[in-house]
Amino acid sequence: MTTSAAFDAIDRIRRRERCVGYWIATDNPAGTERIARLGYDYVGIDAQHGLLDYKGWLTALLAIEAGGRSAGLVRVPANDLTFIGQALDAGAHGVIVPLVDTAEQAAAAVRACRYPPEGGRSYGPMRAGLRIGPAPAEANAHVLCVVMIETLIALENVEAIAATPGLDGVYVGPSDLTLALGGASSTDPAVADRLDEAAGRVARAASAQGIAAGIHCPDGATAQRRLAQGFTFATVSSDLVHLEQAAAAHLAAARS
Repeated sequence: MTTSAAFDAIDRIRRRERCVGYWIATDNPAGTERIARLGYDYVGIDAQHGLLDYKGWLTALLAIEAGGRSAGLVRVPANDLTFIGQALDAGAHGVIVPLVDTAEQAAAAVRACRYPPEGGRSYGPMRAGLRIGPAPAEANAHVLCVVMIETLIALENVEAIAATPGLDGVYVGPSDLTLALGGASSTDPAVADRLDEAAGRVARAASAQGIAAGIHCPDGATAQRRLAQGFTFATVSSDLVHLEQAAAAHLAAARS
């Protein structure tokens, strides 16, 4: 994927074309580069729960670009002007902002992604300026702003959140939302039907406003099902989960 093709991937997400991504939770640039060679539309870096510091975000973004076939996104630690600015300055093509409960909070995330006068992002694209922009208007037009729906308050407000001017998409965090719906664990099957119902509401709210609808998935089969449900982009599992699963499978095969 060339730089222009990475821009195309962001545009396809914004246009609600079906896209599939992957998730990076470990500080492993060589592994991230290999993932980014596979053909996923985007690779998301987990700066909220992942095992990476700011230097890790930067090296992961470099690795994604070196892989050459995916656009790099960052799930930032919080809905914070500084965190969002740091991720974008490092070269992220967009951010996924966690724990957004209201339209006002969604508007704050949008403002953090845009330079003045549209927003409040501070100008200092130390690496991003080599690829995105560097003219503020160009960067504003390109950078993707997606907010997460993962609490009961957010679910209740999802229609208003999706109508936030300048917002590009919403993204379901199924683990937190499962707990919020009464699950005893983040994957509790007892609330699976309620989660499906809630996810459908999020997808419909996004569709009504013409913005992207994303969701995190434990595997490719679930991603396929969510895309059929009406989501427009889906993230598959993570490097850390797959590392453990592959190692366990090979150990079981060797000892069988």
